[in-house]
Amino acid sequence: MPLRWIMAMGLAASMLVSQGCAAAGLTLFGVGAGVTTGTGVSYTLDSVVYKTFTAPVEDLQSAALKTLKRMDITVKENKPLESGRGREIVAVAGDRTIEIELDRLTGKTSRMEVVAKKGWFLRDRATATEIILQTEQTLEDHAAMPAAVAPTAKK
Repeated sequence: MPLRWIMAMGLAASMLVSQGCAAAGLTLFGVGAGVTTGTGVSYTLDSVVYKTFTAPVEDLQSAALKTLKRMDITVKENKPLESGRGREIVAVAGDRTIEIELDRLTGKTSRMEVVAKKGWFLRDRATATEIILQTEQTLEDHAAMPAAVAPTAKK
């Protein structure tokens, strides 16, 4: 009888502890769905959103700041990373704190990591994803602008 009691308690405890596994499975499904739809944005299980860009970190920083301004997100801090190889931007949108890290991978390649926090535990992956997608659009618009305004040669 004590063995059955121990097994029953172990089963009950494992059921209580594993309730978060459904969320992990859905997160993994969401990662696959994001990649297959062509967003190119990746996620970690704790809702950190990241993407690598073919742009110098200075261009990525400029695009990120323009994007935050366009989205009406207030920048609170903008400082160099401790490593000296990028920037850390902290912003506020409503009740969310947005943490952006820009890492220089090479002279022409940078990685953007965004975490949107609501309180101590909750993460807003949708907002973090939108910031990355909008930053990507800002970079594309900036790259296309010189070609659009370049004067054409007269014949």
